Amino acid sequence: MPRSSPRPRRTYGGAPLSTAPPQRVRLFRRVAATLAAFALPIAGLVALAGPAEAATSATATYTKVSDWGSGFEGKWTVKNTGTTTIGSWTVEWDYPSGTGVTSAWDATVTSSGTHWTGKNVGWNGTLSPGASVSFGFNGAGPGAPGGCKINGAPCDGGSQPGDNPPSAPGTPTASNVTETSLTLNWSAATDDKGVKNYDVYRGGTKITTVTGTSYGDSGLTKGTTYNYTVTARDTADQTGPSSGSLSVTTPGGTVPPDPGGKVKLGYFTNWGVYQRNYHVKNLVTSGSAAKITHINYAFGNVQNGKCTIGDSYADYDKAYTADQSVDGVADTWDQPLRGNFNQLRKLKKQYPNLKVLWSFGGWTWSGGFGQAAQNPTAFAQSCYDLVEDPRWADVFDGIDLDWEYPNACGLTCDTSGAASLKNLMQAVRGKFGANNLVTAAISADGSNGGKLDAADYAGAAQYVDFYNVMTYDFFGAWAAQGPTAPHSPLTAYSGIPQDGFNSEAAITKLKGKGIAGSKLNLGIGFYGRGWTGVTQAAPGGTATGPAPGTYEQGIEDYKVLKTSCPSTGTIAGTAYAKCGSNWWSYDTPATVTAKMAWTKQQGLRGAFFWEFSGDTASGELASAIHAGLQ
Repeated sequence: MPRSSPRPRRTYGGAPLSTAPPQRVRLFRRVAATLAAFALPIAGLVALAGPAEAATSATATYTKVSDWGSGFEGKWTVKNTGTTTIGSWTVEWDYPSGTGVTSAWDATVTSSGTHWTGKNVGWNGTLSPGASVSFGFNGAGPGAPGGCKINGAPCDGGSQPGDNPPSAPGTPTASNVTETSLTLNWSAATDDKGVKNYDVYRGGTKITTVTGTSYGDSGLTKGTTYNYTVTARDTADQTGPSSGSLSVTTPGGTVPPDPGGKVKLGYFTNWGVYQRNYHVKNLVTSGSAAKITHINYAFGNVQNGKCTIGDSYADYDKAYTADQSVDGVADTWDQPLRGNFNQLRKLKKQYPNLKVLWSFGGWTWSGGFGQAAQNPTAFAQSCYDLVEDPRWADVFDGIDLDWEYPNACGLTCDTSGAASLKNLMQAVRGKFGANNLVTAAISADGSNGGKLDAADYAGAAQYVDFYNVMTYDFFGAWAAQGPTAPHSPLTAYSGIPQDGFNSEAAITKLKGKGIAGSKLNLGIGFYGRGWTGVTQAAPGGTATGPAPGTYEQGIEDYKVLKTSCPSTGTIAGTAYAKCGSNWWSYDTPATVTAKMAWTKQQGLRGAFFWEFSGDTASGELASAIHAGLQ
């Protein structure tokens, strides 16, 4: 929601932080896609190499791995088809004028006019019979390679070299879904020389190769979500791009979350039931409810030193029809509890180990915490009386305080003192007792003298079950002219606009204060932040203002960005993309998976995210968190 809205919205991590231009090459040894072709001094670096082995002992095949409009990624695969070992290899090909290589890896690539040569580096020149090796490159221009030679001879034994790989098959669909099996179907790929077969992948692992456009998968587990993709191979054995991903959950008993395992927490917003049309039932239909352990219901207000209702209509009055309801039963006009609270009650009946906390504060409503800190005991009593109201006491398993920020500035500035957070958490824990959860969302400002140094987070930690560290919103279009930067960097990188504004710095600082990793959850944003008026694809570019968004300038849901502006690069563990003059950064299933691996490596309690409605209808990001923390 816009910051001017009377409804509370999440700060997604805090107040605008700082600026200074980041510069970094793309991960995986790629440069930014928008570098002009021929801008790099590739030509003439190494003299063209001659053939090194007998002409008939090797083949070379070309694949266009990806194409983002202003550039592409290509790959050559060299295979020893002979009976003796090859000691070195050289691939040659021609590009039409206007197409060329801008950077390369795993080979020394040189050019003479429009003729290009890729020669092995020291470690990958030797190939035993049947062995193969690949090298890749980024390029620019619309042309395709031609005239391919491997060690001086035709690349594929006389057939036309440099054939284009097949297209992506259609996104698979599922039919005949049972608890243990299903049938996949997809539309055929196309290829200039013909499609030979299809590779079927489940969860990123190839499970079979078939010649047709369907496959029956069996041996599945009931109540489990599976993700499928398909790629095509042509008669030259080139693999084309992957199809879209299909997520299927097999029917059967729901496996409840393990409360003793990793925390997998999502925020559900009460205002999401309006314009966003996102309801508790969506947690079930997306499959997300089966993959999380906790829900933070956001937000309750903080007024006059007390916890108060945030939106009474959405919270406990809105009537749900049968098709909107979690259990398919409509609300009646005279039932004692309706709205989100009643839907959450129904959800917990289906998922009995799911914990629900009522979160108070947030970006818009944190201004009341200063007065609450003047009388922590009275504040704690008011919160307990509200959360444990007999009408909905069974719905909630505890309380979450989202104070942005104690003894520091957010939407407003607090001057209640460094001890205020500790005093408040101590009072809340004392009132709610050991049988309720008490948690808090906290800053991720890891800079020296920053927000994490302004309050006694270590002292307060003894009273909380865990902290949700808001490791997102480090950078955004509140700095309208840029520089562009990922809003949720996992680590620092060369040129990052502000030291200490990354997840690793925040977690390191909190651990340095004596807070155990087992009390810390890493934050993931299910949205992106973006600028417009950007000409540079790599981070660190200038801008003219925030990019347009569905609900607010400068911010957009992942479910929109994944198709409207697909990722073209990754930096510091976060994806970014440039579409036209707009530049966005956001997390994808791949970057979330990597962040979950880091979470486990750091010994953290788990992860949380803001918020459910930004995910796809099939819960892609929630699935990545769940799988990554297994």
